[in-house]
Amino acid sequence: MHLANRSLVTTVTAVCSAVVLCAALTGCAPQAEEKGTQASGQAGATTGACAPGGLATEVEGKLTVGTDKPAYAPWFSDDEPSNGKGFESAVAYAVAKQLGYGRDAVVWQHVPFNSAFAPGAKKFDFDINQVSISESRKKAVAFSSGYYDVRQAVVALKSSKAAGAKSVADLKDVKLGAQVGTTSLEFIDDLVKPATKPAVYQRNDFAKSALKTGQVDAIVVDLPTAFYITGAEVPEAKVVGQFPNSTDKPEQFGLVLDKESTLTSCVSGAVDALRKDGTLAALEKEWLSDAVDAPVLK
Repeated sequence: MHLANRSLVTTVTAVCSAVVLCAALTGCAPQAEEKGTQASGQAGATTGACAPGGLATEVEGKLTVGTDKPAYAPWFSDDEPSNGKGFESAVAYAVAKQLGYGRDAVVWQHVPFNSAFAPGAKKFDFDINQVSISESRKKAVAFSSGYYDVRQAVVALKSSKAAGAKSVADLKDVKLGAQVGTTSLEFIDDLVKPATKPAVYQRNDFAKSALKTGQVDAIVVDLPTAFYITGAEVPEAKVVGQFPNSTDKPEQFGLVLDKESTLTSCVSGAVDALRKDGTLAALEKEWLSDAVDAPVLK
Protein backbone atom coordinates (compact mmCIF):
# COMPACT_ATOMS: atom_id res chain seq x y z
CA MET A 1 0.00 0.00 0.00
CA HIS A 2 1.31 3.40 -0.89
CA LEU A 3 2.23 5.73 1.96
CA ALA A 4 -0.43 8.31 0.96
CA ASN A 5 -3.21 5.68 0.98
CA ARG A 6 -2.01 4.32 4.32
CA SER A 7 -2.18 7.85 5.80
CA LEU A 8 -5.76 8.30 4.47
CA VAL A 9 -6.94 5.03 6.05
CA THR A 10 -5.42 6.03 9.37
CA THR A 11 -7.22 9.40 9.29
CA VAL A 12 -10.62 7.87 8.38
CA THR A 13 -10.28 5.28 11.13
CA ALA A 14 -9.58 7.97 13.72
CA VAL A 15 -12.59 10.05 12.64
CA CYS A 16 -14.94 7.06 12.74
CA SER A 17 -13.69 6.12 16.21
CA ALA A 18 -14.38 9.66 17.43
CA VAL A 19 -17.92 9.54 16.01
CA VAL A 20 -18.65 6.24 17.77
CA LEU A 21 -17.29 7.57 21.04
CA CYS A 22 -19.34 10.77 20.71
CA ALA A 23 -22.53 8.81 20.11
CA ALA A 24 -21.88 6.76 23.21
CA LEU A 25 -21.48 9.74 25.47
CA THR A 26 -24.41 11.92 26.45
CA GLY A 27 -23.73 15.61 26.29
CA CYS A 28 -21.00 15.23 23.68
CA ALA A 29 -22.53 18.19 21.84
CA PRO A 30 -25.10 20.77 23.02
CA GLN A 31 -28.66 19.82 22.07
CA ALA A 32 -31.23 22.32 20.85
CA GLU A 33 -33.64 23.24 23.63
CA GLU A 34 -37.20 22.15 22.95
CA LYS A 35 -39.78 24.87 22.54
CA GLY A 36 -41.63 25.76 25.73
CA THR A 37 -39.43 24.04 28.34
CA GLN A 38 -39.24 27.03 30.66
CA ALA A 39 -40.91 26.31 34.03
CA SER A 40 -44.21 28.01 34.76
CA GLY A 41 -43.73 31.26 36.63
CA GLN A 42 -39.95 30.85 36.66
CA ALA A 43 -38.27 33.90 38.10
CA GLY A 44 -35.55 35.65 36.19
CA ALA A 45 -36.65 34.43 32.77
CA THR A 46 -34.00 35.05 30.15
CA THR A 47 -34.43 37.62 27.42
CA GLY A 48 -34.50 34.77 24.90
CA ALA A 49 -37.41 33.10 26.69
CA CYS A 50 -39.44 36.30 26.34
CA ALA A 51 -38.19 37.25 22.89
CA PRO A 52 -40.66 39.78 21.38
CA GLY A 53 -43.17 38.00 19.16
CA GLY A 54 -41.37 34.69 19.58
CA LEU A 55 -43.12 33.09 22.55
CA ALA A 56 -44.26 29.46 22.65
CA THR A 57 -47.91 30.43 22.11
CA GLU A 58 -50.90 28.22 21.29
CA VAL A 59 -50.69 29.30 17.66
CA GLU A 60 -47.24 30.22 16.41
CA GLY A 61 -46.94 33.94 15.73
CA LYS A 62 -50.32 34.67 17.33
CA LEU A 63 -51.47 35.52 20.85
CA THR A 64 -54.76 33.87 21.83
CA VAL A 65 -56.71 35.85 24.44
CA GLY A 66 -59.81 34.49 26.16
CA THR A 67 -62.79 36.30 27.68
CA ASP A 68 -66.47 35.65 28.33
CA LYS A 69 -69.47 36.61 26.22
CA PRO A 70 -71.28 38.91 26.68
CA ALA A 71 -68.24 41.11 27.29
CA TYR A 72 -69.56 43.73 29.71
CA ALA A 73 -68.84 47.43 29.93
CA PRO A 74 -66.83 49.22 31.21
CA TRP A 75 -64.34 46.40 30.74
CA PHE A 76 -65.26 46.05 27.05
CA SER A 77 -67.33 48.12 24.66
CA ASP A 78 -70.24 47.05 22.43
CA ASP A 79 -69.68 43.39 23.42
CA GLU A 80 -66.70 43.33 21.05
CA PRO A 81 -63.34 42.57 22.74
CA SER A 82 -61.38 43.00 19.52
CA ASN A 83 -62.16 46.71 19.09
CA GLY A 84 -59.63 47.83 21.70
CA LYS A 85 -62.26 49.79 23.61
CA GLY A 86 -62.98 49.28 27.30
CA PHE A 87 -60.40 48.83 30.04
CA GLU A 88 -59.67 45.12 29.68
CA SER A 89 -59.61 45.15 25.89
CA ALA A 90 -57.12 48.01 26.03
CA VAL A 91 -55.04 46.22 28.67
CA ALA A 92 -54.97 43.02 26.59
CA TYR A 93 -53.63 44.87 23.55
CA ALA A 94 -51.11 46.76 25.69
CA VAL A 95 -49.80 43.48 27.12
CA ALA A 96 -49.70 41.98 23.62
CA LYS A 97 -47.67 44.94 22.35
CA GLN A 98 -45.29 44.64 25.29
CA LEU A 99 -44.79 40.97 24.36
CA GLY A 100 -44.11 41.87 20.73
CA TYR A 101 -47.51 41.10 19.16
CA GLY A 102 -49.39 43.70 17.13
CA ARG A 103 -53.18 43.99 17.07
CA ASP A 104 -53.43 41.83 13.96
CA ALA A 105 -51.65 39.01 15.82
CA VAL A 106 -54.18 38.93 18.69
CA VAL A 107 -56.92 36.29 18.38
CA TRP A 108 -59.91 36.45 20.75
CA GLN A 109 -61.55 33.29 22.05
CA HIS A 110 -64.84 32.85 23.93
CA VAL A 111 -64.17 31.38 27.37
CA PRO A 112 -67.00 31.20 29.96
CA PHE A 113 -66.03 32.91 33.22
CA ASN A 114 -65.87 29.79 35.41
CA SER A 115 -64.06 27.79 32.73
CA ALA A 116 -61.18 30.27 32.71
CA PHE A 117 -59.91 29.18 36.13
CA ALA A 118 -61.30 25.63 36.26
CA PRO A 119 -58.78 22.75 36.37
CA GLY A 120 -57.57 21.41 33.04
CA ALA A 121 -55.55 22.40 30.00
CA LYS A 122 -56.34 25.75 28.37
CA LYS A 123 -56.52 26.68 24.70
CA PHE A 124 -55.74 30.35 25.33
CA ASP A 125 -52.42 32.03 26.07
CA PHE A 126 -54.05 34.20 28.72
CA ASP A 127 -57.60 35.07 29.75
CA ILE A 128 -58.77 38.53 30.84
CA ASN A 129 -62.22 38.70 32.45
CA GLN A 130 -62.21 40.37 35.87
CA VAL A 131 -60.80 37.26 37.51
CA SER A 132 -59.50 37.99 40.99
CA ILE A 133 -56.25 36.39 42.07
CA SER A 134 -56.79 33.95 44.94
CA GLU A 135 -54.90 31.11 46.57
CA SER A 136 -57.71 28.65 45.86
CA ARG A 137 -57.70 29.49 42.14
CA LYS A 138 -53.91 29.21 42.01
CA LYS A 139 -54.32 25.48 42.66
CA ALA A 140 -55.81 25.12 39.18
CA VAL A 141 -54.30 27.96 37.11
CA ALA A 142 -51.45 30.45 37.04
CA PHE A 143 -51.87 34.22 37.31
CA SER A 144 -49.94 37.19 36.07
CA SER A 145 -49.16 40.14 38.29
CA GLY A 146 -52.28 42.10 39.14
CA TYR A 147 -53.36 44.65 36.53
CA TYR A 148 -56.17 46.27 38.55
CA ASP A 149 -56.84 46.80 42.26
CA VAL A 150 -60.53 46.09 42.71
CA ARG A 151 -63.16 46.80 45.34
CA GLN A 152 -66.48 45.01 45.68
CA ALA A 153 -69.64 47.10 45.96
CA VAL A 154 -73.33 46.78 46.78
CA VAL A 155 -76.01 47.93 44.32
CA ALA A 156 -79.64 48.26 45.40
CA LEU A 157 -82.83 49.85 44.10
CA LYS A 158 -83.29 53.26 45.67
CA SER A 159 -86.62 52.01 47.06
CA SER A 160 -85.07 48.87 48.59
CA LYS A 161 -84.50 48.38 52.30
CA ALA A 162 -80.85 47.72 51.44
CA ALA A 163 -80.43 51.23 50.00
CA GLY A 164 -79.83 52.80 53.40
CA ALA A 165 -77.16 50.37 54.57
CA LYS A 166 -74.17 52.06 56.20
CA SER A 167 -72.32 49.00 57.43
CA VAL A 168 -71.77 45.33 56.67
CA ALA A 169 -74.02 44.49 59.60
CA ASP A 170 -76.89 46.40 57.95
CA LEU A 171 -76.83 43.85 55.09
CA LYS A 172 -77.28 40.73 57.21
CA ASP A 173 -81.07 40.76 56.98
CA VAL A 174 -81.45 41.61 53.30
CA LYS A 175 -81.64 39.26 50.31
CA LEU A 176 -78.38 39.52 48.36
CA GLY A 177 -77.36 38.10 45.00
CA ALA A 178 -74.18 37.64 42.95
CA GLN A 179 -72.71 35.75 40.01
CA VAL A 180 -71.53 32.22 40.67
CA GLY A 181 -67.79 31.67 41.13
CA THR A 182 -67.01 35.33 41.81
CA THR A 183 -65.29 37.06 44.70
CA SER A 184 -68.50 39.10 44.91
CA LEU A 185 -70.24 35.94 46.13
CA GLU A 186 -67.32 35.18 48.44
CA PHE A 187 -67.69 38.61 50.06
CA ILE A 188 -71.36 37.85 50.75
CA ASP A 189 -70.64 34.43 52.22
CA ASP A 190 -67.46 35.25 54.14
CA LEU A 191 -67.89 38.87 55.16
CA VAL A 192 -71.61 39.64 55.30
CA LYS A 193 -72.79 36.14 56.32
CA PRO A 194 -76.45 37.04 55.70
CA ALA A 195 -79.32 35.38 57.52
CA THR A 196 -80.84 34.38 54.17
CA LYS A 197 -78.81 32.33 51.71
CA PRO A 198 -77.74 34.56 48.78
CA ALA A 199 -79.19 34.08 45.32
CA VAL A 200 -76.59 32.80 42.84
CA TYR A 201 -76.73 33.54 39.11
CA GLN A 202 -74.83 32.23 36.09
CA ARG A 203 -74.32 35.76 34.76
CA ASN A 204 -74.47 39.31 36.02
CA ASP A 205 -77.27 39.96 33.51
CA PHE A 206 -79.47 37.54 35.45
CA ALA A 207 -78.51 39.18 38.74
CA LYS A 208 -79.42 42.61 37.34
CA SER A 209 -82.79 41.29 36.16
CA ALA A 210 -83.45 39.89 39.64
CA LEU A 211 -82.58 43.28 41.13
CA LYS A 212 -84.96 45.09 38.77
CA THR A 213 -87.86 42.77 39.57
CA GLY A 214 -87.30 42.79 43.32
CA GLN A 215 -86.28 39.14 43.61
CA VAL A 216 -83.28 40.36 45.60
CA ASP A 217 -82.78 43.48 47.68
CA ALA A 218 -79.25 44.09 46.42
CA ILE A 219 -76.48 42.56 44.34
CA VAL A 220 -72.72 42.59 44.81
CA VAL A 221 -70.39 43.38 41.87
CA ASP A 222 -67.02 45.08 41.43
CA LEU A 223 -67.07 48.86 41.87
CA PRO A 224 -66.66 49.96 38.21
CA THR A 225 -69.44 47.58 37.18
CA ALA A 226 -71.61 48.93 40.00
CA PHE A 227 -71.30 52.49 38.69
CA TYR A 228 -71.95 51.36 35.13
CA ILE A 229 -75.12 49.49 36.21
CA THR A 230 -76.51 52.49 38.08
CA GLY A 231 -75.45 55.00 35.44
CA ALA A 232 -76.46 53.23 32.24
CA GLU A 233 -78.52 50.11 32.89
CA VAL A 234 -80.60 50.44 36.06
CA PRO A 235 -80.89 54.17 36.80
CA GLU A 236 -83.43 53.47 39.54
CA ALA A 237 -80.62 51.78 41.50
CA LYS A 238 -77.77 53.28 43.52
CA VAL A 239 -74.31 52.25 44.70
CA VAL A 240 -74.93 51.69 48.39
CA GLY A 241 -71.26 51.41 49.28
CA GLN A 242 -68.09 49.40 48.85
CA PHE A 243 -66.58 46.72 51.03
CA PRO A 244 -63.26 47.47 52.71
CA ASN A 245 -60.24 45.69 51.29
CA SER A 246 -57.45 44.21 53.33
CA THR A 247 -54.70 46.83 53.50
CA ASP A 248 -51.88 44.28 53.36
CA LYS A 249 -53.27 42.26 50.47
CA PRO A 250 -55.78 44.12 48.25
CA GLU A 251 -57.92 42.17 45.83
CA GLN A 252 -56.51 42.31 42.31
CA PHE A 253 -57.57 41.16 38.88
CA GLY A 254 -54.92 39.07 37.12
CA LEU A 255 -54.49 37.52 33.70
CA VAL A 256 -55.23 33.79 33.85
CA LEU A 257 -52.84 31.27 32.31
CA ASP A 258 -52.64 27.50 32.14
CA LYS A 259 -51.18 26.06 35.35
CA GLU A 260 -48.16 24.77 33.41
CA SER A 261 -47.85 27.74 31.04
CA THR A 262 -44.33 28.67 30.01
CA LEU A 263 -45.53 32.25 29.42
CA THR A 264 -46.41 33.23 32.99
CA SER A 265 -43.19 35.06 33.85
CA CYS A 266 -43.16 36.84 30.47
CA VAL A 267 -46.78 37.98 30.83
CA SER A 268 -46.18 39.10 34.42
CA GLY A 269 -43.15 41.03 33.25
CA ALA A 270 -45.28 42.78 30.63
CA VAL A 271 -47.92 43.73 33.23
CA ASP A 272 -45.24 44.99 35.63
CA ALA A 273 -43.72 47.14 32.87
CA LEU A 274 -47.13 48.64 32.03
CA ARG A 275 -47.72 49.48 35.67
CA LYS A 276 -44.25 51.00 36.04
CA ASP A 277 -44.47 53.23 32.95
CA GLY A 278 -47.95 54.51 33.87
CA THR A 279 -49.86 52.77 31.07
CA LEU A 280 -52.22 50.91 33.42
CA ALA A 281 -53.00 54.08 35.34
CA ALA A 282 -53.68 55.96 32.10
CA LEU A 283 -56.01 53.23 30.82
CA GLU A 284 -57.81 53.12 34.15
CA LYS A 285 -58.34 56.88 34.00
CA GLU A 286 -59.57 56.66 30.40
CA TRP A 287 -62.01 53.78 30.79
CA LEU A 288 -62.91 53.60 34.48
CA SER A 289 -62.98 57.28 35.39
CA ASP A 290 -66.73 57.14 36.04
CA ALA A 291 -66.12 54.67 38.86
CA VAL A 292 -65.77 57.40 41.44
CA ASP A 293 -65.38 56.78 45.14
CA ALA A 294 -68.22 55.27 47.15
CA PRO A 295 -68.82 55.10 50.92
CA VAL A 296 -67.00 52.26 52.66
CA LEU A 297 -69.27 49.84 54.50
CA LYS A 298 -67.69 49.41 57.91
